[in-house]
Amino acid sequence: MTSILDTVSCLDGYDPNALRVDKAIAAIRACLSPVTQAERVPIRQSLGRVLAEDIVPSINVPAHDNSAMDGYAVRFADMQAGETRLTEVGAALAGRPFEGVVAAGQCVRIMTGGVMPAGTDTVIIQEITRKDGNRVVIPAGQKKSQNVRYAGEDLKAGVAVLHAGRALRAAELGLIASLGKAEVLVRRKLRVAFFSTGDELASIGAPLKEGEVYDSNRYTLYAMLARLGVEITDLGVVRDDPVQLEAALRSAAQKADAIITTGGVSVGEADFVKQLMARLGEVLFWKIAMKPGRPLAYGKIGNAHFFGLPGNPVAVMVTLYQFVRDALLHLAGRTDDYAIPLLKVASAEPLRKVPGRTEYQRGVLFREGGEWKVRATGQQGSGVLRSMSEANCFIVLEHERGKVEAGELVSVQLLDALA
Repeated sequence: MTSILDTVSCLDGYDPNALRVDKAIAAIRACLSPVTQAERVPIRQSLGRVLAEDIVPSINVPAHDNSAMDGYAVRFADMQAGETRLTEVGAALAGRPFEGVVAAGQCVRIMTGGVMPAGTDTVIIQEITRKDGNRVVIPAGQKKSQNVRYAGEDLKAGVAVLHAGRALRAAELGLIASLGKAEVLVRRKLRVAFFSTGDELASIGAPLKEGEVYDSNRYTLYAMLARLGVEITDLGVVRDDPVQLEAALRSAAQKADAIITTGGVSVGEADFVKQLMARLGEVLFWKIAMKPGRPLAYGKIGNAHFFGLPGNPVAVMVTLYQFVRDALLHLAGRTDDYAIPLLKVASAEPLRKVPGRTEYQRGVLFREGGEWKVRATGQQGSGVLRSMSEANCFIVLEHERGKVEAGELVSVQLLDALA
């Protein structure tokens, strides 16, 4: 297996002292191999899962030519330059087709979804017609084949409609069900273990001792990982003790595809963790040219991918969204485009920014006078978790960019798009 260090070092512009965000993402991606194991599950259990097979219809959908509207099925050849009068000879309901053949001068009452009767090729919507005894009066100006849905118009037998590697949403579940399939083959769920590190962390519900803080990171991590559809193992809080930390990492590596820790990767702390990682696997410690979230560790412990995130709450969320999310979705087998869209909107206020790093400021996207604008949430410190709670987007200020004046366009990532 190629060394992680070899893989990363060959990237253009690699600098462990100030690694650009895009270089770090590419470096991690180069070291990932998606899971290959798959399982067949009932359709309703496949929501959010990654498809492990192409879906190829064995039938056409719809199976027959049918009406898109309530009205009358007619032969277009019968249409006159002026009004046309046709004799109504029966009805075609959804699931109850007309059994005969429509002859010249005749029509059939038809409901939405009803099979087109033999001999007909056009549907006249009922709203524009009038009845005259058993005769249906149709105005001029009709078009051939109007209001007809053809067999295979939605899905054609033998033509793949979904490809392996795609995440299944509500529409895909309905599409698969429309083919009569009760089960679908999906990649197994990715297994992710995580824990917080630090002697200063207290569990919620316990009284705080002097110098302690409640461990919020595990709860934000749990919520973010749950939205990604992975199997989650919460290993709790691990103290700053080499024996406990080694035991936790070894345990996590045996049961998980990926391990996420918070804390222990900043200057000084990283030296302690580096010695431990040298025995357990191959891990790189980076300083990322970004704010918040400068310290980041990535590597492998056994077969598990390791992500060491900073300890500050906002930095945890930013680094997971910007680095770990991409890695986990790739590991899970996604091959569709799951990049988070960057929208361009006007900044409602000046924003401070230093060139030479990517900044993820917490923002509020809002509409003013019919125009979308964005403003910062206020204090942007990496420990101010309230800034994430108040935000509905990240304001992404690119590596080379300096300060932003009010009215300038900036890039935003919607937080609801990050799952």
